[in-house]
Parts: sequence; C-alpha cells; structure tokens
Amino acid sequence: ERKRLFDLPRSGWDDYDRKLISRGGGVWSRQDKSIPLSAEARAMLGIEAASAPPTEVIRAILRMPVDLLWNGGIGTYVKSADESHADIGDRANDAVRVDGRELRCKVVGEGGNLGVSQRGRIEYAAAGGRVNTDFIDNSGGVNCSDVEVNLKILFNPLLEAGKLKRPARDRLLARMTDEVAQVVLRNNYLQSLAVSTLQARAAERIAELGHAIHALERGGDLDRALEALPDNDEVVARRRKGLGLTRPELAMLLSYSKIWLYDRLIESDVPEDPYLSRELTRYFPVPVQKKFDDAILHHQLRREIIVTATTNSMVNRMGPVFAIRTQDDTGAGVGSIARAYTIAREVTGVRELWTQIEALDNKVPSALQYDMVYETTRLLRHLSYWVLRNLGTDLDIERAVSRLQPGMTELAAALPDLIEGLEVERYDRVLQRFSLDGVPDRVARRLAGLGTMSAGIDIVEVALSRKAPIRQAARVYFGIGAALGLDWIRSEIERLAVDGHWQAVARGTLREESHVLHRRLCEQALRGTRRRDPAASVEQWMAAHGPAVANLKRTVQEMRSLGSADFPTLSVALQAVRRLAAR
Repeated sequence: ERKRLFDLPRSGWDDYDRKLISRGGGVWSRQDKSIPLSAEARAMLGIEAASAPPTEVIRAILRMPVDLLWNGGIGTYVKSADESHADIGDRANDAVRVDGRELRCKVVGEGGNLGVSQRGRIEYAAAGGRVNTDFIDNSGGVNCSDVEVNLKILFNPLLEAGKLKRPARDRLLARMTDEVAQVVLRNNYLQSLAVSTLQARAAERIAELGHAIHALERGGDLDRALEALPDNDEVVARRRKGLGLTRPELAMLLSYSKIWLYDRLIESDVPEDPYLSRELTRYFPVPVQKKFDDAILHHQLRREIIVTATTNSMVNRMGPVFAIRTQDDTGAGVGSIARAYTIAREVTGVRELWTQIEALDNKVPSALQYDMVYETTRLLRHLSYWVLRNLGTDLDIERAVSRLQPGMTELAAALPDLIEGLEVERYDRVLQRFSLDGVPDRVARRLAGLGTMSAGIDIVEVALSRKAPIRQAARVYFGIGAALGLDWIRSEIERLAVDGHWQAVARGTLREESHVLHRRLCEQALRGTRRRDPAASVEQWMAAHGPAVANLKRTVQEMRSLGSADFPTLSVALQAVRRLAAR
C-alpha cells in the first residue's frame, strides 16, 4: 500500500485504503475536533471515552507500551520533565509533547531530526529505555550521501577530460548500489557496536569517561552544559551510586571524540603515511578501485577521506577515551598514536578475531560479545603504549609490522603449551568464561590468550634481540615469572581498584613497569645461552643471583600471605624486582 501511495502523482494519508487497516483502526486528521474511538482503539490506547481530541490521542500513542516508538517526521515529541515547551522551541507540537519518563516503549528510534530532545533521551534512558541519538540513527543516510558525493567528485574530472561518458558513469553508479549499501551498513554497525560496548561497562568506567569529557571541555572542543553531559560533581555522584553514562550521553561523547581526533589528524602527516593512506582506496567500491585507481590517488578530498577512515577505525574500536588518554599519558601526537594503534592491530591479527566475534550475532548473548570486544581493546591499548615507548614517535608501520607480526603469530598459536604458574590459571578461567554454547573453541581459546599476549610483544622483542627462538624466549619469560612471583604481582596490579583518573594513571604506570622489568630479567637469563633448555637457563640465572632472588621470593611470599595488595605494597614489590634487574 505504501508503494502504491508512493507511485501516485500526489498522495496523503487520506488516500490510504481503510480496508487494509486492522479492525477498529483508521486514519484521521490532526485538525479534527474529536476522533471517534472504537473498542479496539480504546483498549490499545488506554482511553475510556468513546472519543477524544487528536492531541490526547497522539499523547496516548506516544505513551503506549510497545517495543518500538519510531519517529520519522518533523518536530520534537519528547522532552525531559525539567524542560519547558519554550526550551524545546517547537510550538506546533506543544500540545502533544510528552516527557521521557512517561514513555513505555522498549526502544526509541529516530528517523527524523530531534524527535526527542537530548535531555528527554537521557531521562528515558535513565528509566531503562534504549535510545541512541538522532545523529546515530540517521548516520546511514549521511554516510550514503558522503559516498555518493565523493564518487561524483572522483568522476567529474574524468567526465571533463572525456575519459568517461555520463551514461557509463550513471550505469556504474547504479551497478555499485548494493556494495555502497553494504559499506554504509557496515560503518553504522561498527558505530552502534561502539556505543553498546561502552554502555556495557559505563558504570565501571565512569571516572575515565568523565575525564574524557573534562579534557574535551578543557581544550575548547565541547560545551558539556549545552550537550547535557554531566559536570564533574555529577560524575562523582554517579560513581558513588554505581551509575554510568546513559546511552545517549555515550553517543554524544563518541561523536565529540571523533571530531576532536579528526581535527588533529587532518593537521598531521597521517594522510601522507604510506600505510594509512591505503584507506583511500578501500573507501571506494571495488569496480572503481579496479578501473580508476590513479584517479583515486588524486581525489580532491583524499586527505579528508583518509582521516575520516582512520578516525572511525580508532574511535569505533577503541572508544572515545583512548586517543585522548594516550596523548595525556605519553605526550605523543595523534599521528604517532594512530600509527601505534595500527601497528598493534596488525601485529595481533585482531581484525580476524573481530570478524569471528561479529559472526556470533544472535547466536550468543550480546553481553558476552561486548566482553569479547572489550578484551581485544585492552590488549591493543597496552600494545599501543608499548609501541610508543619502545619504537619512538617516528614510526614506520610497514617495517614494524613485518618485524613483529611473525613472532606474535607463532607465539599466539603455541601459547597454551608455553605458559606457567598463574598465567595457566588465568588462561583456564577466561577460557571457561567464553566456552559457552555457540562459541567456537578456536574463538574461546584465542580470547583466553589475549591477557597473556600483552607480554607477547616483549617476548618477541627479546627473541629478536637475543637471536633466540620464540618458544625458548617464551619459556624463559614465563618460567621466570612463575618462579619469582612476577605473575602474582601483575595479577594484583590488574585487580587494583582505582578512584579517579590519577589512580588509573598510577595503576597503568605499575603495569608498564612490571612488563619492563620482566622483560629485562628475561633478557638476562637468555644472555649467553644458545638453544639450551629454557628451564636450565632460568635455574642457572637464578643460582647466579641467589641472595637477590631469595630476597625477592621472600618479599612476594610475605605479601601473598596477606591475601591482597594495594598500591604501596605493589610499589615495594616492584622495587625488589628493580633491585634484582639492576644486577
């Protein structure tokens, strides 16, 4: 029926065939004084009267207990209780507008612009409703328009030069419709996944999300009051109550973090990077890549396309905090951070794992998938910091990946046979957590090894520098960790509760130092050994440093007997490790 109406020269809702509507339903004008209500309509709307004014009927429709309230038109129909109609600025709908807390639908979808005010979204979400924002729900159309415009910009010089005829261009555009649609859907899938993954841990990450809001505001990139984001006091209050940011607040923060990153990347040399600039070719449909590869390289908006793709890749996968916090923690520029993240992503081959996780849609609980994605981001965050710390800021992505990726791949495949001590317990615990019905064994095992693979890049670097086999370096590394209790120290660091941004930074510093010292000890044990038994190498090294080893083991044992450790305790433990490493 909608197709029939669409094909008419002109049409309105009054042209709708009433015979196709459920019993008791109909179509009425908002201008009518009163609308007669059938028994079926009264039951559905919860109105007892036999008739009601159109405004009352519309308000009842908005408050119906349904799965989805879809807004596809013009006007703002939902506000928050603390907003006035004057605040909304849409007088035509003042009489029908309701508050977010009055909605009884499970989900609000916004096909139109500002169908719900941002404060109304937050109020509805705080009451348990699921809602994004209009710019999230509408982004498919915007993305599709961007691709269309960029294709036409690509083709215009070819048309002017006579290298492409307009009929051929039009046929090519039509032929690429499905591929463009799939690309657009994929981009929006990843953006929605980013919001959902954030929401799954919004309460436990409220402090770092609040710090990101503060950093954006401090830099003049965000007016949090204008965008209805919580101030610092509200962030503290929510943390005490165990509450996080709501979904529309997370969507807003995600958007502003993309703007922040884009604005800085476009001023950097990232668009000229040989590796990252490949995003330009990948942006266009395959037929265009094959026929117009040279024209793509000279696209008028090549820098903007590369930066947009790089920004979306980082923020959709790593969240809104990653780039901002990494810059604060390391002092690196955003160009170096983008390269470090890319190196970390490529050497771990995590994109294949992401594909495997996404293939589990509607097969396993979505909450489990969000946990899986979060585990990958923890690894990538650590490895990105490692790259910035060890490889500097003048990063050659191709060279770093070709050097580190083979060893990381070999180590990941052999990991279960190499780990010792508490690493085995952690691996088995995570494996059990993800070994649920519907999760392939290879995926569960890959996820189980991610926590341990944070040390993988140190092991690979040691093996390369000492010219030792990967397996030998790994056995020495894990052997020393189990023998000296370094695995316990690291597990306790991960368990530290943090109160605010600076304690999170302090925990990160302890984590980083534990890895640095562990690697140094592994290098010492490997020095002077050639393909020897790894266990013998560890024993020989420990015997050579008997008193210092005994002191460290005694210190760790006394700490373990206490049951748990705090910041001072672990700082003392690392000091003991540092003294041993200095020998």
